[in-house]
Amino acid sequence: MFSQIKWWCLRILGGVGIGTIALIGYLAVLHYSGNFHTIVDGELYRSAQVSGQQLADYTQKVGLKSVLNLRGASPDSDWYIEETTESARLGLVHADFALSASRQVTNEEAAELIALMRDLPKPLLIHCKHGSDRTGLIAALYMAAIAGQDKETAEGQLSLYFGHFSVPYLSAAYPMDESWERFEQDLQFAEN
Repeated sequence: MFSQIKWWCLRILGGVGIGTIALIGYLAVLHYSGNFHTIVDGELYRSAQVSGQQLADYTQKVGLKSVLNLRGASPDSDWYIEETTESARLGLVHADFALSASRQVTNEEAAELIALMRDLPKPLLIHCKHGSDRTGLIAALYMAAIAGQDKETAEGQLSLYFGHFSVPYLSAAYPMDESWERFEQDLQFAEN
């Protein structure tokens, strides 16, 4: 009997270990691939921080017209200089909006972002550092407020599929989930 329980426990631990390794592998692939995804074909795309080459590649691939950087302007940083220089070379409209994944987004900031995304030329690329937390929340806002998608579709932008991993009160990115929960009450969603 003890050996059966021991075998059963080993199988569970093995399964958890394999699942953990698979999750870490998936997140590594997202990180090294740039976490680039189509949100609304021909209209909205999301990614992690882009290099100049990635920005040129994405522009050629989907015809980008604008970029929304959710990390905020950082004129002394190499990544920012590279991004703005390449945006200018490609003729892209470049916009900056500083958000932190570790604090809630205010209703005023959400309204400003919705207006900004509505006005920026499409196709639009939104990004933050990893393309998972801030980008996820703002993609969800776009889906709900601009693209008219239902609640579940919009909320799916804040998911592990895009690298967003949040645990209440333990994760630095949990304020993104708290912000979304607050915004859900005010947004008008399409019927399923």
